[in-house]
Formats: sequence, structure tokens, C-alpha cells
Amino acid sequence: MNSSLSPTPLLKAGWLRVILYILALIIGAGTVLASFILGLNKANPDMTRIQELLTGNRAAVIVSIFFVLTVLITYVFRRWVDRKSFISLGLGMNGHIRDAVSGGALAVFIMGASCLIIQATGHLKWMDFIFDPKFQFLVLGTLGLTAFCEELIFRGYILGNLLESFPKWLALAISTLLYLGFHWTSAGFFPLLNVLILGLITGLFYLYSRNLWFSVFFHWAWKYMAGPILGLGDDTSARSFLQSSQLGDENITGGRLGLQGSAIVMAVSLLCAVALYLILQKKLSLQSLPVPGRI
Repeated sequence: MNSSLSPTPLLKAGWLRVILYILALIIGAGTVLASFILGLNKANPDMTRIQELLTGNRAAVIVSIFFVLTVLITYVFRRWVDRKSFISLGLGMNGHIRDAVSGGALAVFIMGASCLIIQATGHLKWMDFIFDPKFQFLVLGTLGLTAFCEELIFRGYILGNLLESFPKWLALAISTLLYLGFHWTSAGFFPLLNVLILGLITGLFYLYSRNLWFSVFFHWAWKYMAGPILGLGDDTSARSFLQSSQLGDENITGGRLGLQGSAIVMAVSLLCAVALYLILQKKLSLQSLPVPGRI
């Protein structure tokens, strides 16, 4: 046992640690983003250049920097505020490789099934395919880092600490709403609802396992399948593996928002969330049964 780690947190209230952690992330991220804008504009700030930061090769650079920043801030809070090990956030791999595979497989199923339904209704056609290995490798790595950071923040640290202050379902609700707020845009009803369901699925599994790898791989596969593979993402669709043509109602296809804005994805995701809950409840019930021959 590492004697340098105390079981008593520096701050007793988990919700207070979450607030300070979020503030630290906002200050850190704001400082990095402001530095990039100043660098691009040679000390002449122009907020319209933010979009430029998030496209092309610069996206990989800035995501890598935010990855390092997120891990550093989370480590500092976990080590010196929570006074627990960093790996206890849910980063242990032992016994959880199957969970990681299951998370990725579930996201692939949701994306694939949704596309087949959209195609069957006559709202989608795939016209061609393009294989750009450099692009695929770059976006795969970028989305992987993004997925890890978001799950580390919202499921690992925020939900993990809220569970020390609130009942599990309330903690899940708060963390999911925070996740929704992080992704809040004026895009519309279905994109926000799909983000909400994604947060519920990943948070639900974390409640059961206290491990992040299902969530990370689910999130990673969800983003990678939608845009770079299926051609139904946002700004990555022009160079995606499958080139698609969307027809008809944008509430079905998602339109310019991609699958994130599709009502079909919402329905399939919601059904999978319910199925996941029932499966996890069944596992919990089986684990609580007494072992035969023991009292």
C-alpha cells in the first residue's frame, strides 16, 4: 500500500471537488485556446479564427494539447485533492478488456442498424468510397484522444465524485446534464437528445462497473463510425470512407448534422440503453445470489 495516499480527501464534499475541478478545466482550456488565437493572429486576436483551430491538421495538435492538459489537471486533483490513485478513476484494464470490446461493438451496432433502417426507408444511398489512410489514421487517433478526455472528465472524475455526495441515479443525472451542457449547441432537438442518451449509456455502465473502458471505446467507435466511416458525420464526411447521399426528411437522415441529428439513431440508442440497463440489473441480481453450499 502506498502510504503517501490518504483515504481522507482534502475536501470532504464530492460535489465541491467537482466544482473546483470544472473551474480548473475551464481556466486551463481557456488559457490554451487564447494562446493559440494570439499565436495565429500575431498578437492581434480574432475570435473568428477559432473554427480554423478545429479543422485540418491543427485539430490533431490542439486535441493532443487538451489531452495532456486534461490528464494533468485530473491527475493533480485525483492525487492531491481526492487523495486517491489516478488509476482508481476507472482506468484499470485487468478484467475489463471484454467491457472495452463490448462498448465498441455496441456503438458499431447502433450506427450500423440506424443506417440500415435509414437506407431501407429510402432516405440514404451510398454513392462511392474513398480510402485515405493518412486521414483515417489521423482522425482515428484524434477521436480516440477526444473520447478518452471526455470520459475521464465526465464519467471518471465528475460522476465518480458525485457518487460520494448523492444517490447514484441523481449523480448520474447531474453528470449527464453537465455532459449535455458541454455539448450544447443551437443545432436542434435530436442532436441534443442523442448526446443525452450517449451520456446515459456510458454513465450507466460506469455505475455498474466503476470502470471507464466500456465508455471510452463506445464513445470512440460512435464518433468514428458516424463520420470517417459511414460518411454521415459533420465536417469529416467529405473525406469519409463511404460517400453518402441523403434524401428527404432531415429528421430521419440528420441532414448536415449527420447521424447525431437523426431520430432513427435516437430510437435505436434509446432501445439499446434500456436493454443495457436490463442486462446490468440482471447481472447485479445474479451476483447478489448466495453461492450454493455457503451460508
